[in-house]
Parts: sequence; C-alpha cells; structure tokens
Amino acid sequence: MRQTELHLTDEDRSLVDEIRSKGAHQAREVNRAHVLASLDRGVPEAQIMAVLGIGRTAVWHTRAANLQGGVELAVFGVARWGRPRQYDTDDEARVTALACSTPPAGRQRWTMVELERAARQEVGMANVSRETVRRMLKKTSQALAQADVVHWRVD
Repeated sequence: MRQTELHLTDEDRSLVDEIRSKGAHQAREVNRAHVLASLDRGVPEAQIMAVLGIGRTAVWHTRAANLQGGVELAVFGVARWGRPRQYDTDDEARVTALACSTPPAGRQRWTMVELERAARQEVGMANVSRETVRRMLKKTSQALAQADVVHWRVD
C-alpha cells in the first residue's frame, strides 16, 4: 500500500514526544501521538496498526488532521462521531436530586410521568423526555433506589 509521507517540524516532534512520555492524556491522544511519531519515522501503516491495535481509518484521520491543521488538531481536536450531549452532568444531578426529594402532595412516591413533568419545569430542560429522565436515573441507580420510582422498570 502506498503511504503519504509525513514530516514533523522539530517543535511538533518535541510536542508529540512530550505527549507520549509525560503527563496525563487520554488514550486516544496518546495513540494519535504515537501514530504521528511513527509516520514521521517512516513506519508502514500496517505495522502501526498492528502495534497500536487501531484501525486503518484512525491512522488516516490522524494524518489528514495533521496535514489540515497541524499537530494540535491531529492529537487533541479531531472531531468525534455522534451527536453531542444535550444535557450535561449538572442537569443529571438536578434530575437525581428531584427524584430524591419528597414526592408531590398526595403521593408516597415519584412516578416517571411526575418526574418528567417536574424536570420540564427546570431551566433548560423544557423538552426533556421521559426516556431521557429514566436514563439519567439509571446512571445513578443508588439514587433511584432511594427515590423508589414506580411505573417504570430500569434495567
């Protein structure tokens, strides 16, 4: 297979070596740094894939990002697939706190429908669905057990 050559500047090479050797970095960032260092040394793609245990597209995307925007983009800024999260951990904490609070008047427990309605009253959560509330609570099963939610089984 024909491989596009990649040559790093001395500054880029030192940045890549620093990422590979020190500091706390995510595994994909370290793998991308290894890919760039290997491509810079002329290591074949097949060998890079075998040693790092990554796919061909990961090598291609890292090389393309480096050619487009440099080492910073290649290591840290390659966009991830999928839709971004609509609700962050603060929203999840608010729903969990709501489930752990006292239920509405005349009720002994929260139901999923009531939790959904109450969550929709929170700022920035006007369109939250019952399924989203259920998934948020599933992540914190301990809070779910305390809230004793009924009418929906969380597996």
